[in-house]
Amino acid sequence: MSGNLATEPTRRRLTQRQADTVRRLTDAAVEEVRQAGYENFSVRDVARRAEVGAATAYTYFASKDHMLAEVFWRRLQALPPVDTVPVDTGPVGTGPVDTGPVDTGEPSAKVRVVKVLTELALLVSGEPELAEGCTAAMFGTDPDVRQLRIKIGLEIRRRIDAAAGPGNPFTGLLELAYFGAMVQAGLGYSTYGRVADRLADAVELIMR
Repeated sequence: MSGNLATEPTRRRLTQRQADTVRRLTDAAVEEVRQAGYENFSVRDVARRAEVGAATAYTYFASKDHMLAEVFWRRLQALPPVDTVPVDTGPVGTGPVDTGPVDTGEPSAKVRVVKVLTELALLVSGEPELAEGCTAAMFGTDPDVRQLRIKIGLEIRRRIDAAAGPGNPFTGLLELAYFGAMVQAGLGYSTYGRVADRLADAVELIMR
């Protein structure tokens, strides 16, 4: 890939100038949703805030849900790498075995998973309007949102799997626990901070 191109996850390769325009739009989207809230949020208002033409904004984002899903995707990609430790191959037929803190001095799988789930749960927790907007956007039905939703889900699964260790039989349950917690927070049944604590409790129950 040419050095002056950047990858746009839901559209195409972009020149550096185009990628900068997308960045300005996503930065402006965060500011706009903070001030206007999800219901009053629009691509046109974001374009105005970013000093970009509305027609230009719509060449990159099909809808406000697409724009907010992209904001969440970029926040997710910006998280630090997941802590992992080497694994030993156990006896034949048993699969990988997490060596844990005894052999390596590194955090155990449970500690790593709690850290990852907490980071994910608190990704937009300090910005209630953005959290509400991103949650609503994830249920969007246009093709670009669906594509991003798949990418987001795969990245979350990858991070949980990396923390739990290759072949960990609890990865699927941990993933379900995370998404269930996010639905609760998104619907307003709990706060993001509270669900982060509950996810830590869930890890203790699932991985004990």
